[in-house]
Amino acid sequence: MPLPRSLLTALLLTLPLWVGAQDARPDAAPGRASPPAAIASPQVVPLDEAARATLERHDVVFDDHGTARHCEGVSLAALLQASGAMPVAPLRGGDLTRYVLVSARDGYRALFSLAELDPTLGGRTVLLADRCDDRPLEATRGPLRLVIAGDTRAARSVRQVERIVVVAAP
Repeated sequence: MPLPRSLLTALLLTLPLWVGAQDARPDAAPGRASPPAAIASPQVVPLDEAARATLERHDVVFDDHGTARHCEGVSLAALLQASGAMPVAPLRGGDLTRYVLVSARDGYRALFSLAELDPTLGGRTVLLADRCDDRPLEATRGPLRLVIAGDTRAARSVRQVERIVVVAAP
């Protein structure tokens, strides 16, 4: 049996109010998503040995301009999480608009979205390596190098990493 027209009209008129009530933030407009919480930006990620010492080490084989290299280091996502620059929980909301800028001593830079590093979203294997082929990185490549498993070219494998910053997009 169909609903009476007056009941159907009342339900349709109250739907926007009900949807708006689902958002518990008092500053949110009815029927709209909450604005993202304020995120500190930029956040500089510590790269020193102490910041990396407690993190699990991983290894990866990658194509370094035609040469297969076996590199070891810490997960970039784990380093970001340990520094508080990336939540441990799956990303959502404002965190999806954040990016990671990796800079080298010579000015070379590469950019990653935080989402592509999140294991529940992009899940890219990105290491901050300090050893390749069973020895510390040579001065022309280290002491730290970004290694991205699965990239078809090593263009984002930043050598001589000196700074990593997480930024919220405007």
